[in-house]
Parts: sequence; structure tokens; C-alpha cells
Amino acid sequence: MANIGTTFTKSGKKAVLCGSGELGKEVTIELQRYGVEVVALDKYANAPAMHVAHKSHVLSMLDGDALEAVIREEKPDFIIPEIEAIATDRLVKLEEDGFNVIPTAKATRITMNREGIRRLAAEELEIPTSPYRFAETKEEFDKAVEEIGIPCVVKPVMSSSGHGQSTIKSPEDIDKAWKISQEGGRAGGGKVIVEGFVNFDYEITLLTVRHSGGTTFLKPIGHHQVDGDYRESWQPQAMSQQAIEMAEAIAKAITDALGGYGIFGVELFVKGEDVIFSEVSPRPHDTGMVTMISQDMSEFGLHARAILGLPIPEVKFYGPSASKAIVVEGNTREYEFCDVDKVLEEPGVQIRFFGKPEIADHRRVGVILATDDSVTAALAKAERAYAKLKVTVK
Repeated sequence: MANIGTTFTKSGKKAVLCGSGELGKEVTIELQRYGVEVVALDKYANAPAMHVAHKSHVLSMLDGDALEAVIREEKPDFIIPEIEAIATDRLVKLEEDGFNVIPTAKATRITMNREGIRRLAAEELEIPTSPYRFAETKEEFDKAVEEIGIPCVVKPVMSSSGHGQSTIKSPEDIDKAWKISQEGGRAGGGKVIVEGFVNFDYEITLLTVRHSGGTTFLKPIGHHQVDGDYRESWQPQAMSQQAIEMAEAIAKAITDALGGYGIFGVELFVKGEDVIFSEVSPRPHDTGMVTMISQDMSEFGLHARAILGLPIPEVKFYGPSASKAIVVEGNTREYEFCDVDKVLEEPGVQIRFFGKPEIADHRRVGVILATDDSVTAALAKAERAYAKLKVTVK
């Protein structure tokens, strides 16, 4: 039996959110719908989730001592990691001491390091993946590239949203790719993965929810990325029934191995009827922001419901939908969205502004959502809306 008491009382529930970006902001809102007290953590002040959380702390979550001190002070019912740059070994210790890490400390530790999740998938579960090598030094890196061959993709084992990622298309790119990987990782320089280039027809995110009633798969989400960073997504991605069944089997195998309750973003490559595992995130996925308009319960609402031990008997899909990230370039602490009224002129269009306090070089600061009779029409509508938006960097 799931019981939730009054907020700010002993019977109330409390969650500490480790990472307070736009995805964490939506999780915070959804948890508060159930009366859960939310404490938001991030390395900078005024992060998006901090705008709506009951309380916040600014700290580096790679600082295990600082992270543990805050968690022991707050005594949460749930510790919810929302970013990669966390002292995951300290989360394991906290879980051993009785704290509830979502979905589990093991899942957080394995998936926030590309080496852990790739070895679990390919070597333990024997799930199809691209060929890969790991490298910790420039010499190992050069050898890995030689063994995998060109073209290949280079990623820090600790990164997300394309940070530190690049593609080697010719021998001239090798040194540059190593430099990018060492400067762009979430935890600084270090080990990288060199992946063979997969000749796929398309890639998907299969949002998979583990909850008290079992496992629920959402309709596959197609997406377009630039240097590993999401730019637009759509739901559903057209797939054959055979490919869907294979994708769901892979997603279930990997999420069952990770365990716990919550939503997982399982990234897969699809070539004809074949499905190849890429990555998995044990939390809401940026490409899944499309679910804020495509379903009766978004990925964030489903995450909150699963975390609280509540069943998910049905997810109602409304229809073909699309999302388009609003990315702004510049270096500023002040920017303004203009002509928002024009953006929302067409029916079936919504917009979300994340409230990020600063732009450095380029940053995703919002998202446009659209729904229509087909995915093609929804994408076109989102593009039209995006073209009307003007962002003034001050």
C-alpha cells in the first residue's frame, strides 16, 4: 500500500533531486502534484528546477563529502539523480546505509559511465552493440581508432548532451577528437570510448517505465542530433512490428538488469529489422520532451508515479507529435524571447521556457511542442513556430 502524508510533516515524502536542469524542473513539478517536498541540487544557482523546488543547495555533486552532507541533512525518502556528474560511489554508500536511490545506486553508477553500461550490455547480457574500444591515454586512443577503423565516434565515458563527443571522418580528425574528448567530459579529462560507426536507417529512444505493475513501453521516439545533442524529436517513429518487438526485448533486458522503479531512456539504432543497443539513461530523456504534448502522462509524470510506487495501468497516446529545441548562441546572463504570440498562432503548438540563468557559447533554453495528423505535419508545424521566434541576447 502506497501512503503519502502531508507536505512538510513527518508523514510527508521528500525527494532530493541531484541535478536541476529542464528535465529536473518537470520532475519537480510532477512530484509536487503528489504533495512531495522537493530539494533541488546543482552546481550553479537559479537552475531551472530550483525555480519551483521547495528548497535548493548549490554544490558540485562530484564532491562526495558535500553531497553526502546535504543528503544526510535533508534525510530524503528518495534520491533522484538527474545528471551524470555525480559521485556515484557515494550514492552506493548512502544506499547501503538505507537511503533510496532512484532507480538504484547500481543503475546510477553503471549508466553514468559508458564503460559500465556497454560492458553490461555487450559482455554480460550479450545484447547487439556497435564495436568499441576504451582508451585512457593518447597512445591507447590512437590504437583504438586504428582497431575500430574510420569513421568512428569518440565520447568521454562521463558525458551527456554531446559534451566532448566528435566523429572521426579522416586521419586528420584524430588529434582534434582526442582534445575535444578531454576538454568536454562532465568530469574533466579521462577515459573515452571509441565506437565503430553504425550504418543505421534511424535511431530511436524507447522510453521504458519500470513500476509496481510491471514494465510499460511508450511509443518509439525518433530524433535528430547535432554533435550528439538533441535538436528535434517526434513520436511515433515508424517501425515494423518485428523491430518494435526486438527493441522492447532489448529495453526490458537492460532495464531489468539495472532494476528499480522509474523511467529509462533506452537509445537504439535500427537497420531494417535489426536493432542495436547504444545507451541508456535511468531517468527522463531530453528527446522525450515530446511526451509533454503527445500523451496524457508525460515521461516526467510517469517517472514521478513510478518512483512513488504507484501503478501505471495505461498511457493514452494523443497522436503524432514533435518537439524542437530552442538553442541560443552567445555569452550572456540576460536574453529575451520575442514574438511569442506569433509562435502560438497555430493550433496544436505549445512552448516551454526553461529559465536558465546564463548562456555560454550555446545552450538549449526552451522547447517548442507541436501535434498534428502526421509526424511529418507535426515536425513542419514545429519548424514554422520556431522560425517565428526571435531571441534577443543582451
